[in-house]
Amino acid sequence: MTATMETNADPAPARVEMTIPGLRRFEPGEHPPVEKAAAPVRLPRVARLMALAIKYDGMVSRGELQDYADIARLGYITRARATQIMNLLHLAPDIQERLLFLDGGPASPKITERELRTIAASVYWKEQRKLWKSLAFAGHPQTQAPQRHWPNSRSAVLVS
Repeated sequence: MTATMETNADPAPARVEMTIPGLRRFEPGEHPPVEKAAAPVRLPRVARLMALAIKYDGMVSRGELQDYADIARLGYITRARATQIMNLLHLAPDIQERLLFLDGGPASPKITERELRTIAASVYWKEQRKLWKSLAFAGHPQTQAPQRHWPNSRSAVLVS
């Protein structure tokens, strides 16, 4: 018994085909379906402006910017608008914190910058907190201060 081999023809490469469960083979030119992801929730404008004011304030304190005119040039806004944004820093720290943590979801309260400007115009934080509570969204959970219960604490009445 003799075997003959042909030397003038190259052997064809081996081809292996298999089916993987859950995967679909697409024809040339056909594209796989794209799943649409849920749109990210956009943060409220007042939360973004509050963060911007804090960032600009840090840049001024580090010496990267000298004054509101530099802020206006950097942000391509007027000096008056830069002042309006930076005046958000006059809000009480707890109000600033509540603004920064607004999530922008469908149940999030609608807070306008104009309302915040009237609150920030007050010099006293105590008065700002009263104005904050008097707004239409005052009953919303995101705008409420966290309740702290201290054991063995007595309530004090402050007379002003």
